[in-house]
Amino acid sequence: MMTSDDTRRRELGEFVRAHRERLRPAMFGLDPGSRRRTPGLRREELAGLAGVSATWIAWIEQGRELSVSPSALVRLARVMRLSPAERSYLFAVAGRADPEQAEAHDDAMPEELAPIVAALAMPAYLIDRAWTARAWNGPAARLFTGWLDGAGERNLLRFIFLDPAARRLIADWDIRARRVAAEFRADYSRHLAAPEMRALVGQLAEGSPLFAEAWEAHAVVEREGGLRLFDHPADGRIAFRQTTLQPARHPEWKLVVLEPIEAAQAAP
Repeated sequence: MMTSDDTRRRELGEFVRAHRERLRPAMFGLDPGSRRRTPGLRREELAGLAGVSATWIAWIEQGRELSVSPSALVRLARVMRLSPAERSYLFAVAGRADPEQAEAHDDAMPEELAPIVAALAMPAYLIDRAWTARAWNGPAARLFTGWLDGAGERNLLRFIFLDPAARRLIADWDIRARRVAAEFRADYSRHLAAPEMRALVGQLAEGSPLFAEAWEAHAVVEREGGLRLFDHPADGRIAFRQTTLQPARHPEWKLVVLEPIEAAQAAP
């Protein structure tokens, strides 16, 4: 019976073979010759260019069990001239993390996202990998008093854990805050080497006993949507259904949308 590991190794082998065969010797200054069975590179040629053994390439393509290091995959991806999507797929099917993924971080806000946020009729905001709001619309500014309605700090975590206004605005603040800490840890794990992320966690732990306790618990959950309740200073108790979207080409960014719902729908 085929196991999931067998399937992964077979998929990796087929992927490498297909991309090896699409490479042309002339792309690397090699003599195309006249005795090639296929127009692509030979295994030993790919191996030489990637700094690995031909046996290693053969075993990968045969779906055999062997050690596949991230550094070898990096070299393989470069030689095979993979696109970002192809490179991500290579590492995914190999079951390895791309060691250069964090280095590709771009702090510039994707320009195509801001108009989408502004066009939405319901509260919406866009946060970066450190959960700092970089774009938001009028309904979001009205809803998040103390965070998006003035000229103060725009980081969502600092607002929730360090600003007393968040305790008054967010219903069941302590429960939501613990959940937010666990959600942020999932993102933090992807950027452990980023100094601004470590500095943010240190500041939150120093300024908020609840954050320090929640962070020490090492709970990790993915960011989820669902019911969100607020005690708004002007509108009273209001309810929303939150949805978080990640743009396909900008996975470090999150577009958060809050759909207003009737109080009756929010009741248990």
